[in-house]
Amino acid sequence: MVDFTLWDILRNLLLAGRWTVGLSLIAFVGGGVVGLLLLTLRLSKAPGAEPLVAAYVQLFQGIPLLVLLFLVYYGLGLFGVNTSPWVAAGVGLTLYASAFLTEIWRGCVAAIPAGQWEASQSLALNFREQLRYIILPQAVKIAIPPTVGFSVQVIKGTALASVIGFMELTKVGKTIANATFNPFLVFSCVALMYFVLCYPVSLYAKSLERKMHAGR
Repeated sequence: MVDFTLWDILRNLLLAGRWTVGLSLIAFVGGGVVGLLLLTLRLSKAPGAEPLVAAYVQLFQGIPLLVLLFLVYYGLGLFGVNTSPWVAAGVGLTLYASAFLTEIWRGCVAAIPAGQWEASQSLALNFREQLRYIILPQAVKIAIPPTVGFSVQVIKGTALASVIGFMELTKVGKTIANATFNPFLVFSCVALMYFVLCYPVSLYAKSLERKMHAGR
C-alpha cells in the first residue's frame, strides 16, 4: 500500500483532468466539424446524400461508445494506423459526437419554417447563400442550448477511454485506488472533479435555453 495524502490524490487527478479536458475538446470540435459537413451534405439534396448521412448517423448512434472505442482501437491497426490510446480515443469520440451533433442540428434546421426556404429562393439565392444568410443564423439560435448540453455527455463519455488505456481521470483514479486500497475516497474525488467540469456547462446550457426562449 502506498501512503497517499488527500492532496497527493487531488494533485494527480488534477493533472489527469487536463487530458480529460483535452480529449473532450478534440471530440467536440472534431465532431462539430464533421457534423456540420454531414448536415450540409444532407441538406444539399445531392443524389444519395440523405440516405448516406442517415445511415452514418444511425450506425454511430446505434453502436455503444464503449464498443466503438474498442473497434477503433483494434481496427485502425488493420490499416497500418498508429493505434495509440490518444488516436483511438480521439477518432472514436469524434465519430460518436459527429453522429449526435448532425442529428441535433438537423432537427434545429427542420424547425425553421419552410417559408424561409421559399422566401430565400424567391430572392434568387443559391443553396450556399440560403444557408449562410437565411437558414443557419436562425438555426444557430435554436441549436446552441442542446449543443452545449450535449458537450456534457462528451465530457462524461471520455471516461470510457480508460478501457483502451487512455490516462484520463477515470483511468488515473483506478490506478491510484489500486495503489492506496482506498477506492471510495479516490472515486469520490473523481466524481467531484467530473461534477466540477460538467455542472458549469449544464448551467450555461440552461441559461442559453432561457435566453433563446425569451428571444423567440
